[in-house]
Amino acid sequence: MATRTSTLLLVEHDAKTAMQLMTGFRDHGFRALHTTNGRQGLEWARGTEPDLVLLNATLPKLDGFAVCRELRQDSVVPIIMLSALDYEQDRIKGLEIGADDYVVKPFSFQELLARVQALLRRRELDRRQISPPDDHIVVGDIVLDRATQQVRQAGRPVEMPQREFDLLRVLMEHAGQAVQRRELLNQVWGENWIGYPKTLNVHVYRLRKKLEDDPSDPRYIQTVRSYGYRFVNPNGVATA
Repeated sequence: MATRTSTLLLVEHDAKTAMQLMTGFRDHGFRALHTTNGRQGLEWARGTEPDLVLLNATLPKLDGFAVCRELRQDSVVPIIMLSALDYEQDRIKGLEIGADDYVVKPFSFQELLARVQALLRRRELDRRQISPPDDHIVVGDIVLDRATQQVRQAGRPVEMPQREFDLLRVLMEHAGQAVQRRELLNQVWGENWIGYPKTLNVHVYRLRKKLEDDPSDPRYIQTVRSYGYRFVNPNGVATA
């Protein structure tokens, strides 16, 4: 059961899939909304402010990739893409443009429910976290505020969805140290998370695009071959 009345927005044009999912989520205590096309899905996502969006990749009027890209311009709502497209490039595309998860059809309702609950649980914990006013992490010109869930670089705000923020927070909390891939996955996605193996790579790539002058030659987020990643101060100054 959901711990509170969470609102899910399902954007799905297949009537049979939509009916099964809507029934299942409502039976588990969620408030579930449904629309069948991408254009209306985008409008509803902005108008109703759901707790999570379930988004089919192939939709009429505006496909799911376009909806996800548009939403990420002004929203950090968790997004799970649902798709029959089981090609690696489609998974990578969905994650690169801001989806938090990508589930390939056919899938079991229980698997999808577990993924939804995991995303909502992490979001709720982040909302409830009580941090002191000076709870900032500063590395170089990047400032991460755990209390307000905001990131600034050289004074300018850097918008990012929750997964990216959580990943950056863990890396900055261990600035100067190499962090194992499994540890990053456990802390950001949860110990029982099962998903696309390259999810971490994609999220690191997205962070580099936002924070690095040259993502192909990163100064902040360094790859530690066969181990994980290390966040460093490119100026060599002690972090605060």
